[in-house]
Amino acid sequence: MLLDGLHIPLTTPFHPDGRLNALKLSANVVRYSRTPAAGLIVLGPSGEPTLLSDDETREALRAAAQAAAPEKVLLAGISRDSVHATLALAGHAASLHYDAVLVAAPSILLTPRECLTYFQTVADCSPLPLVLSDPVLSDIVLNDPVLSDTALDLAAGLAAHPNVLGLLTSASAPAIADLRARTAAVQRQVTVTPVFAAVTKRMQLAAAARTATPLVSAASLTGIAVTEPKPVAPPLRTRTRAVGFQVLSSNTASMHDGLCAGAVGIASAFAAAAPQACFEVFAAWKDSDQPLAEEKQTRLRESASFAESGPGTLKYACDLNGYYGGPSRLPHLPPSGPQRAALEQLMKEVRS
Repeated sequence: MLLDGLHIPLTTPFHPDGRLNALKLSANVVRYSRTPAAGLIVLGPSGEPTLLSDDETREALRAAAQAAAPEKVLLAGISRDSVHATLALAGHAASLHYDAVLVAAPSILLTPRECLTYFQTVADCSPLPLVLSDPVLSDIVLNDPVLSDTALDLAAGLAAHPNVLGLLTSASAPAIADLRARTAAVQRQVTVTPVFAAVTKRMQLAAAARTATPLVSAASLTGIAVTEPKPVAPPLRTRTRAVGFQVLSSNTASMHDGLCAGAVGIASAFAAAAPQACFEVFAAWKDSDQPLAEEKQTRLRESASFAESGPGTLKYACDLNGYYGGPSRLPHLPPSGPQRAALEQLMKEVRS
């Protein structure tokens, strides 16, 4: 699966009484599907995934998958502390035709060997490919000179697994460059469209359904013998592309630096509130217009930093841009009056 481009980490809507609001989640996904984003991340790190029960997780994954446009790559956040529970959610995501699963390290304290065993076992048994999430290679670890090499070795070792696509990380540009250097030998083929966009499972299923759908003949309706050409549905045209270990930069303040260091895409939490503004950073970088990319990055840096200070402020930023943020689930609290006023001022620069 190709991970190039902007991938929007969705927020998770709740009712005022704390219940999951699947209808608002679906409505958001429909709107995000109209943006130039390449993909959507359901229950990623900014989606309050640890506050949902397994049943709510399944419902959220279902609602998002049913509402998403077929061409959008879908990543499902399924991290659980046990291999068994993680694989159960991986199977559910596969039944909903997700393209990959996002898996972070368990919240329980594990030795490096146990952590490696967890990821290797999930990768061995998962019906969907894995994208590793930040706790594998967190800023806390990267800033510790003792742990840094161990974390990089872990990520680099997992990169060689045929069922591991890449890493979603907020790590600094030097760390991304280091990881890319360590995984330079990883090469695999992915299916893409003629214009090198990702081919999703739902695109393939839709193409197969068009080919298999029988048509009612005119002869059966009129009783008159009519010679009819057999309808042929246009096939889904694809080609292959070689990719390496794919890194998605989630650090809004340094997305451009991450791309320049070797990331293939971006997945800023702030994209849930301002997808167009975040996409413009990627688009300018893709066009090799580095000054424009840096200008776009600088333009959203302050507002993104404020919005990403907590789930409540991020959701309020979504509300300001026409997406449904709504309340967070306790113990997360809504922004205060002064915080709302400050965010309203900052968001004027990045409305989309």
